[in-house]
Amino acid sequence: MIIDLPSTTTSQVNRKLVELREQGGAVALGRVLTLVIVDDDGEHLEEHIDAANEASREHPCRVIVIARGSRTAAARIDGQIRIGGDAGASEVVVLRLYGPLAAQGQSAVVPLLLPDAPIVTWWPSAGPKSPAEDPIGQLAQRRITDSAAEKNPIRALATRRKSYTPGDTDLAWTRLTNWRAQLVAALDLPPYEAVTGATVTGEADSPSTELLAGWLAEYLKIPVKRVKTASAQGIVSVSLERRSGVIELHRPDGKVGTLTQPGQPTRRIALHRRNTKDCLIEELRRLDPDEVYEAALHGLDKLSAGTGKPAAAKVGGKAKNGKKTAKAAS
Repeated sequence: MIIDLPSTTTSQVNRKLVELREQGGAVALGRVLTLVIVDDDGEHLEEHIDAANEASREHPCRVIVIARGSRTAAARIDGQIRIGGDAGASEVVVLRLYGPLAAQGQSAVVPLLLPDAPIVTWWPSAGPKSPAEDPIGQLAQRRITDSAAEKNPIRALATRRKSYTPGDTDLAWTRLTNWRAQLVAALDLPPYEAVTGATVTGEADSPSTELLAGWLAEYLKIPVKRVKTASAQGIVSVSLERRSGVIELHRPDGKVGTLTQPGQPTRRIALHRRNTKDCLIEELRRLDPDEVYEAALHGLDKLSAGTGKPAAAKVGGKAKNGKKTAKAAS
């Protein structure tokens, strides 16, 4: 059910939520957190709301969407409440702010927060330079950004590193979960030798590739080369050097990776790029600071530029240059 409240106020929206709860249409007491989405009122807004709806099936929550409209329009708030099948397992409040109100998201959010429930803020598109200092970010225990959605992902990642505050995280980091798990599992197999060096290859503007290299540099305390390529999207390969030979995880097509290591049979591994919904679900599972992400940010200073031209991605045994379709690829 969708209820539109044009030219409204936050007080009127809150009263409507209470009315719906008393009628049994929404049960706020069953919500485990408040998820605040801050985005422009554009073509991708509904995609982000849909991702939050899917995430709410695992994490029942109240979703408050601050959709910033035209700054030159007259000041007004257009509200919308979604419950039932139109809101997953959550209740969704969409506030479209126009004119001077577009910069007053915090004032609009506060009256609608669930009492005594944790708050998570998510910027699915361009985020603030310092999420913890943003007025809405100051309300939250966890602050989720996405460097891959920025105009300059690598510069945005460098900004996140400088402004990091416990509670910050980045979906560019969350997309690495499967890569990290596979690399750790490979090192758990014999021979148990120290890693002496590593090379991480990926798109030039892939923040996930940067973070993976930083993570290896920080935790293995080894020199890591960051090689840039245009032959495929996102992360292409990781090579770990040991005395007995090289462990390599290579994913040329963005779907299936090949793991090779000395003394072990070659294995094919599913390494599909993770979508926004899956990444958001994972991030909502924790409200404590992500210390591993913080360490990966510190590791960015330790990277060196790789030399040499990486091999072209191979699909079906033939070299094939992939065309860039999304910066969010990992």
